[in-house]
Amino acid sequence: MADTASTAAPARRRILHAGSIGMIVGGLLALVGSLLPWVITPFGPLSGAAGPGLWTLSAAFIAIAGALLPYRKVAIAHCLLPGLAVAIIVGWQLVRLATLSASTGAWGQLMPGIGMVMAAGGAVVLIRTGMRLVALR
Repeated sequence: MADTASTAAPARRRILHAGSIGMIVGGLLALVGSLLPWVITPFGPLSGAAGPGLWTLSAAFIAIAGALLPYRKVAIAHCLLPGLAVAIIVGWQLVRLATLSASTGAWGQLMPGIGMVMAAGGAVVLIRTGMRLVALR
């Protein structure tokens, strides 16, 4: 009788991990939000791709790349660092909007656009997914 255990194919390593779907969704939210208008003014929308949207766009690509890496600790870093970076950038832009509105007396004239809202949503999804990956130990 032949030994079949020695002829078995080696186990394949999975590419996707427990947080891959959340990282892809959060990264896509931040990516699309980076390209859409970030500020709505009476004179028209201001695109995020001209300034802080470029930074969040880079962070979104890092998050999407981390979703395709099979290593848990690297995936956690690729999830939490871009998520925190996007959250800080969006918060900074919200403070800037409030400061500009307060200094010019134009309350209600400068409003966050859909791009800023989507980028913030992507940051929330990325941070939540990263925290779930940390808790999975």
